Amino acid sequence: MKKIYFLLFTLIGLASYGQSPIITTILDGDCTGGNPKLLEIYADGTVDFTLYSIENQTNANTDWGNLQDLSTLGTVTDGFVYITTTGSADAIVSDFPALATANVLESNTMNLNGDDRIRIILTSDSSVIDQYGVSDVDGSGESWEYKDSYATRINGTGPDGGFVASNWNIAGLAALDGLGICQGGTDTFETLIGGVGAYSTVGSTAPSVTITSPSNNAVLASGTTSVNVEFSTANLSGGESVTITVNGTATANATSPFSVTTIDGETYSVTADLVDGTGTIDSDMISFSVANVATITQVANITALRAGTVGELYELTGEAIISYIVTEGIRNQKYIQDTGAGILIDDTAGTLTTAFSIGDGLTGLVGELSEYAGTLQFVPSENVAAASSTGNTLTPIVVSASELITNGETYESRLITLNNVTFADTGVFTDNTNYNVADGADITVARVAFGDEDIIGTAIPTTASSITGLGGEFNAVYQIFPRYASDIAAPLSVNNFNANSFSLYPNPTNIGSVSISSTNSDAISVQVYDILGKQVKNEILTTNTLNVANLKSGVYIIKITQNNASTTKKLVIN
Repeated sequence: MKKIYFLLFTLIGLASYGQSPIITTILDGDCTGGNPKLLEIYADGTVDFTLYSIENQTNANTDWGNLQDLSTLGTVTDGFVYITTTGSADAIVSDFPALATANVLESNTMNLNGDDRIRIILTSDSSVIDQYGVSDVDGSGESWEYKDSYATRINGTGPDGGFVASNWNIAGLAALDGLGICQGGTDTFETLIGGVGAYSTVGSTAPSVTITSPSNNAVLASGTTSVNVEFSTANLSGGESVTITVNGTATANATSPFSVTTIDGETYSVTADLVDGTGTIDSDMISFSVANVATITQVANITALRAGTVGELYELTGEAIISYIVTEGIRNQKYIQDTGAGILIDDTAGTLTTAFSIGDGLTGLVGELSEYAGTLQFVPSENVAAASSTGNTLTPIVVSASELITNGETYESRLITLNNVTFADTGVFTDNTNYNVADGADITVARVAFGDEDIIGTAIPTTASSITGLGGEFNAVYQIFPRYASDIAAPLSVNNFNANSFSLYPNPTNIGSVSISSTNSDAISVQVYDILGKQVKNEILTTNTLNVANLKSGVYIIKITQNNASTTKKLVIN
């Protein structure tokens, strides 16, 4: 028994007196896909990482999970190790060159957004060694949020056995937006955050002042009339005081918290100066703003929503059907569509707390129209309590590769099928990978992007196939995202379009419209060209009526496509 007690006390001693891992930097980058994700850990003394694991807590979840054993990091003495994600590889190369020879572990546990928590635990008993973020609290809007930003540990602090915000330099929300080599900048993220491996166990002895709340660049809710600016001081020798300056107005001998009266739509620059008889000896500065009262525009359908202005708020009054729910990652993404268009819901804050299913109808969605890499997104600002209908089925629109390449915006975030296409690659499907597919001379991209284990590892077809999935876009390259292994199938049998009984009337027309119908009820794609070959219209018909009121009198060629087959007709407008 004495030996067992001795071993127990030894392990406690290792964690308590110097030989311990310490979280020293956390970063959520702004490169493609919100990369890189990076966690820096310092081994204080000789640390055997086989004893430790990391785990995360995402969004509004209150359970810790996604355990990652750290054994592969080995034993490290007074050195730094790093944890990132597989998807961060390119961004690490471009923006963290110093990590080329570092001890780096790739782990999905680091698939975090800036409102998520991470901690190091002793694997044997799950005791917490160190942590970033407040347990059981969604970090959105919190002072420690690090979305598109970063935080670095203050020298001489840690490990904390939990989270102590005052032991961190928190850059503030979106501090890395638009920056980095990956986004055409001149400085790497590594430079912008002050380097890697910069933490020291020796704390500063110089007198200092730090503004701890609100975070830099915080945007507070409209209606906020007063904000407490909180600050802390360290290493004072006596006789020092703090002067707070708000938008040019200074208040000497300020105490924390310092109240600032605020109004909607205004920005406030706050400086805390630590002063003594000789003048200012240290300063800290932040800026925060209060949002304007939100104006919500109602739109009846997704087509009208997509025509809106990025950054503004909308209410989708009509019903949209969920076509797919992304289960990988922490963005709570859902694809929705109606009869005319589709859009991607991007819900990193977890605002939609109701458990929805594919085929559910959503009515009354409220949120902000946003865009990422060319893809329009809808970011919910209010929860939807319940589905407006359930069990709906959606029929994919059959399109050609040429149609997807040329008119991909029409099919973005909608269920489509590419028929009779051939994969250029062989082997098996892997996650986050693009595959070129050919339809004759036309080549487009099928991307495996959702991490569904059903498709990962299955064989890439070597013969012509049909691909069903969501229409997508990345930086003006239109793509299709298959969801499951069953989305890759044998080619569809396509009836001869000309054999269908269809009509185009009136032709000639002078009423500003023309009706196109067929015995097949599937969607009809229509392109209209003038006599010089210039495309003047491109639409997907849902009511069989094509509006031509904006076209001048003359002769046009109309191309009608249905179920991956086409025919052309002459159209005369009087």
